[in-house]
Formats: sequence, structure tokens, C-alpha cells
Amino acid sequence: MMSSLPGVPLFQLYGENHAWPGTDLLHCESIPARSRLHHWEIKPHRHAKLFQLLYVQRGQAQVEIEGKRSEICEAAIQVVPPLTVHGFRFSADIQGHVLTFGTALVADLEQRLGAPLAVLASATCYPLGSDRHRLHALIDTLQQEYQGNAPSRAAMLQALVTALMVWISRRQQSGQLPRNRDERDRQLLGRYLRLVEAHYREHLSVDTFAARLGVSSLRLNQLCRDLAGQSALQVVHQRLLLEARRNLVYTRMSIGQLSDSLGFSDPTYFARFFKRLSGQTPKGYRQSARHAPA
Repeated sequence: MMSSLPGVPLFQLYGENHAWPGTDLLHCESIPARSRLHHWEIKPHRHAKLFQLLYVQRGQAQVEIEGKRSEICEAAIQVVPPLTVHGFRFSADIQGHVLTFGTALVADLEQRLGAPLAVLASATCYPLGSDRHRLHALIDTLQQEYQGNAPSRAAMLQALVTALMVWISRRQQSGQLPRNRDERDRQLLGRYLRLVEAHYREHLSVDTFAARLGVSSLRLNQLCRDLAGQSALQVVHQRLLLEARRNLVYTRMSIGQLSDSLGFSDPTYFARFFKRLSGQTPKGYRQSARHAPA
């Protein structure tokens, strides 16, 4: 269990300890692209605020989830929720992809589907069976869209990911109650992350968030530090920073307009906030992003 594995590394994206890359809320790459660099083995680790789908098209994958090992020997999708300790060992002929979602994308998908994506809360493997050709075409198209820059790329990615989530949700078995304290803690953190996603622009206090979750602010802070490696307030600040970065890159909003849209009362305070967390001024970040290679 996670509480008995204090040495398990907490990664953002495999071994990358920096923040969620860029402004995309989705990351997609082939399994060989990264696992080949690590001799076909990804050692046990966990992610604080990232959901992952391991899509095995062909080949074999040995999966370790919370200390339990299993093998994937057929086309399948393995769900890996945030904070789940997991590791993989692949055969050299492995083919497939790893899809990684930020919590903001999951919240957007839930809004589109009109229901919580409970399927992402359980580390379950879903064999593709007779749907394997259809799912391969869907995920292959998603990978091509992700790597490209065609018009309406974001809309197409959202549609493809939504279709994938609908397929997995239809395969999900009936839900189960949390089995132990670790699982309850992970679900509580998940509830907090969803609450932050809905209200981060309002700059609510940690006490307010804790009250809405029915726990003390001390409990919420301890939970976030233990499982996410950040305080409850830092979780909110990182979500504000992500949205600020996205708007600086993808919109023409002035700094003042962006400050207002994110709930800051003073653009000067917003600029100080942004520089403290990112090391750059909002204007400097926008300029460097525009001159960065595609």
C-alpha cells in the first residue's frame, strides 16, 4: 500500500520531475518511445494529479499495481488513477500508447458526459476483444492529431478522447465502495481536485474547501502533502498557473484582462504571483512561448 512505500518516487510524467509540460492537458506517446530508453522497464512510481491509460495493441506487458502483478497478453487498456503506485515491464515487440490526462481535461470530459468518470477511479484492465480494430483506429487517429497542428486540433482531440472514455465506461463493472483507508484517501484527494477545478478562479480559502469536503483544513493539508507532495493551497496555485500559461499562449488577452478572468483584483499582484511560481513575468512567458520551436 502507498502508506508502506514512502520511498516510491512521485513523478509528474514518468521520470520527469518538472511541472505538467506546456499548456496541453493531454499527453500521448507510444510505449516504445520511452520504455526503450529504460530497457523496456518502468520502475514503480506514482503521479499526484495525472490519470493514465496504458493501451497495449500487441506484445506483452507485465503490470505491477500497488504491489500486485499481472500480465497483459492481448489487446487491452489498463487504467491507472492518480496516486496509484504502478510499474511496467514490456516485451521488446510491444506496440501501443500511453495517454496521460490532467485533472482539468477529466473535469471537462465529465461536464461533456454529464456524469463523473468513475471508470478512472479504479485501476482496472479492459480487454478490447472484438473491438480491438475499432479502438486501434481511434487511438491511432488520436496520436496523429496530437502530434500534428491541423485546424481545430483541440476540438478533434476532445472528441476522440470523449469517444474513448465512453467505450471504457461502457465496459466498466459495477462500482465498489472504497476497500481501505488508502483508497478512501485517494478518493478524497480526487474530490478535492475536482472541487479546485470548479472553483479555482474564486480564490476560496483552504478552510472553505475543507468545509465543503467535510474535513478539517489540517486534514486536507496533510492529505495533499502526503499524496500530492504539495499543500492544499499550492494545488490551487498550480491550477491558476496552468490556466494563466494557457491563456498567455493561446489568447490575445492583455495581462489586465487575464488577471480579471482568473479572479485577481490587481494585475500587479497577478504578475507577482505568476513570476513567483514560474520564474518569469507573464509578458516574458508569452514572448518566450511565441519564439519557442513548434
